[in-house]
Amino acid sequence: MNPNLARLHPYPFEKLRQLFAGVTPNPRLHEIRLSIGEPQHATPTFIKEALTAGLGGLSNYPTTLGIPGLRRAIADWLERRYALADIDPETQVIPINGSREALFAFAQTVIDPSASLALGGAPLVVSPNPFYQIYEGAAYLAGADLRFLNTLPENGFAFDYDGLSDEEWRRVQLFFVCSPGNPTGKTLDLDDWKKLFALSDRYGFVIASDECYSEIFFDEAQPPLGGLQAARQLGRNFDRLVMFSSLSKRSNVPGMRSGFVAGDAGLLKQFLLYRTYHGSAMNPAVQTASIAAWKEETHVVANRRLYREKFEAVTPRLAGVLGATMPDASFYLWVRTPLTDTEFARALVADYNVVVLPGSFLAREAQGVNPGAGFVRIALVAPIAECLEAADRMQQFVSKL
Repeated sequence: MNPNLARLHPYPFEKLRQLFAGVTPNPRLHEIRLSIGEPQHATPTFIKEALTAGLGGLSNYPTTLGIPGLRRAIADWLERRYALADIDPETQVIPINGSREALFAFAQTVIDPSASLALGGAPLVVSPNPFYQIYEGAAYLAGADLRFLNTLPENGFAFDYDGLSDEEWRRVQLFFVCSPGNPTGKTLDLDDWKKLFALSDRYGFVIASDECYSEIFFDEAQPPLGGLQAARQLGRNFDRLVMFSSLSKRSNVPGMRSGFVAGDAGLLKQFLLYRTYHGSAMNPAVQTASIAAWKEETHVVANRRLYREKFEAVTPRLAGVLGATMPDASFYLWVRTPLTDTEFARALVADYNVVVLPGSFLAREAQGVNPGAGFVRIALVAPIAECLEAADRMQQFVSKL
């Protein structure tokens, strides 16, 4: 067996299952599950119709690079959304089966396990902390070690770049960014990107920018800044930079497993080679539906409105008891708990049948602290009535502690 498998932690939802072992949820209240970031808004009808219309493609093997129409639709969307010009759909875009599998596979492509030996150790992958757990598995199974940069509320969830020594920075080969962030909702501004690009220039590492929450924001006039967009605004090309995006949250189609990676053409050429052997071609019907989704924005605006209404209703109710504040973007509330995060989650299920995710499950101890400890992640993905009921139950729960 691959020895690096032993380095993997159980996934957060397996930890949650173990945490709730022996807990009997309040039987008088129906369950409200706000622990998993799974969109629950309706899939637009036109996407389902396009999926059905594409079923004829099932008689053919799909190519790893996808059909030209899909790559063109993605390139056009990138140009509209981020005010980019001349995105080449032949060399700078690859369709992917959701951002999760591609984030994992990309690390297997770019990590060179032998390159850092002369520098005194295994190659390093840097991840924000708290973080999306795929980054950890991708790093370990690529033969790298991990270094976590804590993102703490007292620092505005900014990266603590001083957490790594110069010797460690020299071994870094890949840096995972998540903006808007999971679970904090933090978005990187132009100054944040400028600092990160300067480090990449100095030490030569690749930046993998996970932007799957980019279309869940609250001010239509101020969408989150993307990594490729930041590069262009700073007068840079896309060297050592790729971004990952997905239709799952944007268009409420998590079951389609459809997204893309875009950026540095040289990196994507090698990534395509890896994927050709990995067997990651997208279903032809899904490609047809994806073209329809990337070309249409009205449903995305309507989707954002639903999330905005939930946040504007729920956040004030939880502000007084849990200190809830609006995130920059995404559909998570990241709030402090009056008990340990695990005790809070267990008791909330037992007394009020509301499921949230302990923050310590989404982070690792680094620089002497687990930055997720004492927080819970609340995913406002359920219908607004359920989200409001869950907020009322949490108010009652905290008031009785």
